[in-house]
Amino acid sequence: MKCEPCRGGMPTLTDEEIDQFYRQLQLWSVVEKGGIKRLERSFDFQDFAEALAFTNRVGQIAEEEGHHPDILIEWGKVTVSWWTHKIGGLHKNDFIMAAKTDSLYEDAV
Repeated sequence: MKCEPCRGGMPTLTDEEIDQFYRQLQLWSVVEKGGIKRLERSFDFQDFAEALAFTNRVGQIAEEEGHHPDILIEWGKVTVSWWTHKIGGLHKNDFIMAAKTDSLYEDAV
């Protein structure tokens, strides 16, 4: 799937919609930071170089889709957080990007 253009003023997903999408991405967590729900997952790697390469691949798909996550890179670990900044919460685009991130990880390990 591809992300659809998102404008400010669109509604965030309801808890029921989040539950429906979440069933397909149970390795992710729905977390709330600063009152904003986000999808978050950490990915483990053997070293910093592998973590950096993965981070760059996530950055590449983010640019292609025009939808950008928060990424924390550490030695052997990358944490990715998806949410839609323009609406201050979760949109189906975030679940699409989380699935794409999972696919990148499966290719990397």
